[in-house]
Parts: sequence; structure tokens; C-alpha cells
Amino acid sequence: IVLSTTLAEDLELDAYSIGSSIAVGSTEFTIVGILDDADGFGTRGTAYIPMETAFKYVAVPPYLSSIIVQTVNEKIVPDVTKNLTALLKSRHNITGGREADFVIADASQILDAIGTVEQFLSLLLGGIASISLVVGGIGIMNIMLVSVRERTREIGIRRAIGAQQSQILTQFLIEAIVLSLIGGIIGVIIGEIVAYFLASLGEWNFALSPTIILASLGFSMFIGVVFGVWPARAASKLKPVEALRFE
Repeated sequence: IVLSTTLAEDLELDAYSIGSSIAVGSTEFTIVGILDDADGFGTRGTAYIPMETAFKYVAVPPYLSSIIVQTVNEKIVPDVTKNLTALLKSRHNITGGREADFVIADASQILDAIGTVEQFLSLLLGGIASISLVVGGIGIMNIMLVSVRERTREIGIRRAIGAQQSQILTQFLIEAIVLSLIGGIIGVIIGEIVAYFLASLGEWNFALSPTIILASLGFSMFIGVVFGVWPARAASKLKPVEALRFE
């Protein structure tokens, strides 16, 4: 058996392990080499054994389910695809207008399909995020409106001793921004913890992106400004006499 570099590292094996045995299911195989990971889809973390050996000793169907072909350059991919199609049709006795019982896809088609899925997921997640932001913004606005109502007398006293409308507006606007920023920080922390957990389950690489984190916090502050303007304006428009009489 020949192991790929990634699989050997996962099994904590190295070049000194060549000649030792490894169990695949209930069958013992002798390691005869460690090979660099091949380029392509699904080729990392791979073990290589002869087909006849796999059919005989490993619980796999007695036929090939897929074949990976690597060309020397991308310019000849169409010709190679055409030749492979003709060869497989000949081997499978497919003639005339009969539908082929196999599919040939090059890397560009696979990448296009992956890109389409990623685009759909991005739109879906973007829509969910937008709805969440609007709901969160409305929540901030309601909290600030309640705060303005509860602090009406405080606003009246400040206005009576000389506070300007712009100062009242700025105060409540800053409070809305701080409130949304705190929510953004909590959201980023929870999001990173969940991302780390999912990456650990899927054995993916996990990396923090300062740019995305800063952008998220900046957008949270922007939401605070947008949804905090109305409560802040309502507070600044209160007349001192009416505010002082408020019970």
C-alpha cells in the first residue's frame, strides 16, 4: 500500500514507517511508500493499492466508480474529453442515440457548479443576515424610545439648565451606537465560537479575519446610527416645560 502525505501525517507515520504493516478493515497491508498529495478533487488523505487487491480484500464494489485524468495543460482538455467519451462509449457498447451510462466533467464544470452553490448560499445567508439586522435595529429603536420616555424628566432638567437640542440628540445617538456595538461584539464572539466548532467537526482550517470582524462591528455601529436617529430626535424635540411636568 502507498499512502499520501496527508494520510501519513494523520496516522503519525513517516518515511521510517515504510516496510511496516497497516490494517485496512480486517486486512493487513505493507507500506511500500509515501507519495505527495496529488492535485485534484478528493485526492488528499488517500491510500493507493492495486485494483485487483482492492476488489479482493477491501469491501468495495468490483468496478471503478470514478476515474481522475490529469492533462499536461488546459488547452487540450476539450480534445481529451472528446476522446475519453468516444473510448468509454466504445467500451460500454453505446451506439446510435443511446444515452451514455457515464458522466465526464472537467474541473471548470465542477468549479462552476461549486460557484453556483456558493452564490446561492451567499444570497441565502445575506438575506437571513439582512432580516436579522432589520429586526435587531427595530429592537434597538424600541429600547431607545422606551429609554427616552423613562428619562423625560432628566431631559427636561438638562434642557432647563441650558443643554442644546444637538447635545441631547448626540447623547442618545451615542447610546444607540454603543448598544448596537455591544450587540455586534457579542455576535462576533458567538459567531467565531460556532465557526471554530464547525471547523473542528469538519476538520477544516479555522482562521480569524480581522477585516471581516472590523467590517461587522462597523456595520453594527451603522445600524445603531440608522435606527437610533428617530429616538434621538424625539428626545431632542422635547420641550423643557412639558418634560418637567411629565410623570
